[in-house]
Amino acid sequence: MANRLHAVSSPYLRAAAEQPVDWYPWGEEAFARARAEDRPILLDIGAVWCHWCHVMDRESYDNPEIAALINAHFVPVKVDRDERPDVDVRYQQAVGAISGQGGWPLTAFLTPDGRVFFGGTYFPPDGTAGRPGFKQVLGAVAEFYRTKRDQAHGYAKELHETLQRLGDARSSDDTLTPALVDGVAEAIAQAFDSRNGGFGGAPKFPHTGAIELLLRRYDRTGDPGTLLIVTRTLEQMARGGVYDQLGGGFHRYSVDASWTVPHFEKMLYDNAELLRNFAHAYQATGNEALARTARGIVAYVAETLADPAAGGFYTSQDADISLHDDGDYYTWTREEAAAVLPADEFEVARLAYHLDGRGEMHHDPRRHVLFVAADTDAIAATLGRPPADVARLLDRAAARLRDARARRPAPFVDRTIYAAWNGMMISAFLEAARALGDGAVRDTALRALERVVREAYDPGRGFRHAAGAAAGAGLLDDQVHMARALLDAFEHTGQARYLRIAEDTANYLLAAFVTPAGAFYDAVGGAAEAPGLRVPYVPVQDTPTPAGNAVAVLVLDRLSALTGHGRYRDAAERALRACAPAAAEHGLFAATLAYALDVHLDPPLHVVVVGTADDPRAQALHAAALAAYRPGAIVHRYDPGAAAGALPEAAAAAGVDAAVPRAYVCSASACAPPATDPEALSATIRAFGREAAA
Repeated sequence: MANRLHAVSSPYLRAAAEQPVDWYPWGEEAFARARAEDRPILLDIGAVWCHWCHVMDRESYDNPEIAALINAHFVPVKVDRDERPDVDVRYQQAVGAISGQGGWPLTAFLTPDGRVFFGGTYFPPDGTAGRPGFKQVLGAVAEFYRTKRDQAHGYAKELHETLQRLGDARSSDDTLTPALVDGVAEAIAQAFDSRNGGFGGAPKFPHTGAIELLLRRYDRTGDPGTLLIVTRTLEQMARGGVYDQLGGGFHRYSVDASWTVPHFEKMLYDNAELLRNFAHAYQATGNEALARTARGIVAYVAETLADPAAGGFYTSQDADISLHDDGDYYTWTREEAAAVLPADEFEVARLAYHLDGRGEMHHDPRRHVLFVAADTDAIAATLGRPPADVARLLDRAAARLRDARARRPAPFVDRTIYAAWNGMMISAFLEAARALGDGAVRDTALRALERVVREAYDPGRGFRHAAGAAAGAGLLDDQVHMARALLDAFEHTGQARYLRIAEDTANYLLAAFVTPAGAFYDAVGGAAEAPGLRVPYVPVQDTPTPAGNAVAVLVLDRLSALTGHGRYRDAAERALRACAPAAAEHGLFAATLAYALDVHLDPPLHVVVVGTADDPRAQALHAAALAAYRPGAIVHRYDPGAAAGALPEAAAAAGVDAAVPRAYVCSASACAPPATDPEALSATIRAFGREAAA
C-alpha cells in the first residue's frame, strides 16, 4: 500500500513511498490527526545519504509486522534533515537531552503538540547486546502513553521549557578581547592528534573552521607548531581512505582515528570547506601535494555534484548502492584489482594501497579501502625500480581502477540545489580559483551563483532554502552563505550587482533574524514553523557546517569595509557580544566564531584597485591582488565611473584618477603608497602592516 510520500520533493521521503508504514510528511495534517485521535507521533529524521537510515528502513520500516505496530499506535512522520535542518536541529537537541546522543536516523516520540517525551537514534528490530529492539520500544512507548498519558505530557513540557530557556543568546558586557580567540586556539591545540592529524579520536570528523583559524594565526605569527597542526591534519586526511584516492573528494568522516575507513557518503558542505582549507594551506606553504588534493576536490565536484546544464551544485552522494552493501562501490578485493591491472601496475598499486591480507571492511573482510600505505620512493626501493617509473605505473593503475569503478552502478546523487550549501561551494570554488589560478573553476562558481540567484532569491526577502522552491522563507545559513558567496563574486568581477544583492540580503538578515541580544536565530522569528518543537536556536557551534552567527559576523564586517556603512560593523559587534563568550565553553567547535572575532578585532587588509573595467593595466592589478595570499584580504575593484562600494578614507583622501590605474593597500588606519605595478602590489599585500604587528 502506497503512503503519502509519492509526490514530495525529497528523495529521502520518496524512497519510503512504498513502505507499509502510513507515513506523513512534516506538516499540519499529521499533527491534526494526532490531536484528533490523541495519538503519539513517531518522528523519523534522516537523509538519503545516511547509511544507518537505510539500514533501519530495511530492517524495520519495510517490515510489515513492525509497520502494523506503528500504524496501530502512532502517527508516523518522516523528515529529510537536509530539507528541514531547522526541524532536525531542535529534535536533535531534545533527543540528545534525553538519551545523551544524537545523529541519524533520529527516532523521536512526540506528544500530539510536537514535544518530545522519548527518543533515540538507530534501533535494531530485535533486542541485541543489551540494546532494546524497535518492536520492544514501540510496544513500551505505546503502552506508556496509553496508561500514563499525563506523565508523558509532563516529561515533554519540562524538556520543552528547559530547551526554551537555553535556546536564546544573552548579551554580554564583557570586553571582546583576543584572549577569547587564544582560548579557542589552545583548545584546538590540546585536541590535536599529533600521530594521525585531526582532532580527538574515533570517529574522526573534519574540523575545517579550526584549520582556517590556525592558518590565520600562522600568517600573523609564523609559529611552526601552528602550521604543523594544519599540514599534518590535511596531509593525513589526503592520504587516508576518507579521501577518495581514485575519484577525488572527501567522504563525510572516518570511523577510526587514522582516517582509514570512512562512512562513504560525500557531502557538498564538507567538500566545500575542505577545498577552502586545502587552497589556503597551499597558498600558505606552496606545497604541491595540497594543491593536488584541492584539484581532486574540484574535479570530483565538477564531475559528480555540479549540474552541467543549468549550473549549481547538488547536495550529496550516497554511501551505498543498495540496502545490502556498505561502501562496496568504493572498495576493492585483491582479485578485483588484479583483474583490471597489468602485473607491473598491480604490484605497484598493491603496495601503494595496501591490497594485501585482510581488508578493512567488517561486513566483507576481502574488501579493501584504498589509502596511501606507502610513498613512491619507498615502493621504488622495495621493487628496485626508479621512482619516476613507479609514479608513472601508479598513475596508470589509478586511471584503470577509476575507469573500472565507473562501470559499477554508482551511488545515488541528491540533485537538490540548497542555497546555503551552494553558497559554501561557490565561495570555496572562488577561493580555489585564486589559489590555483584556474579560470574554469571561477566560471563554474559564477554560473552556480547565477542559478541560485535566479531560482532562490527574492528582493527584500533574501534566499529561500532550495532553488526553485515555490514558498517558504529561507534559513539563516541560506542568507549568510549566499551573501558571502556574493561578496566573493564581487571581489572577483567588480560587478556592482553582486554587492547590491549581498547588501539586500544582509538587510533582510538584520530585519528578520536578530535576537533581542543582537545575535541571529537560525530561522525567521526564532523558531521552526508550527507545528512542532517551537524553541529558539542561536547557532554558535560548527556542527559541522560553519556556525551561522560566525558567518553572519564575517559578512557584516566585510560589508562595512566595502560599503563604508558603520551600521554593519555595529551589528557584527552586537552579535559577537551575544555569542563570543560561549566560545570558551565550546572550544574546538567554536572555531569559526573565534575566527570571526579575530577578524573583527584585527580587520584584514582592504585592497582597492582603481581604474576602468576595460583598462588592461587595472585588470593586471586586479589579477595580482586576487592571486596574492593574505588571509581574509578584501579585494575591491573600483571603477570611478560606475563606482560600487566606498573607498577607505585614506585612499579617498589621496584622490582617484581613472586615467592612471593604481591600487591601494589599506589597513584599518592607514594605506600604503599606491601601486601601479602588479608585482609591487603583490609584495605590498604580503608585507604591509607586518612591521607594526611585529
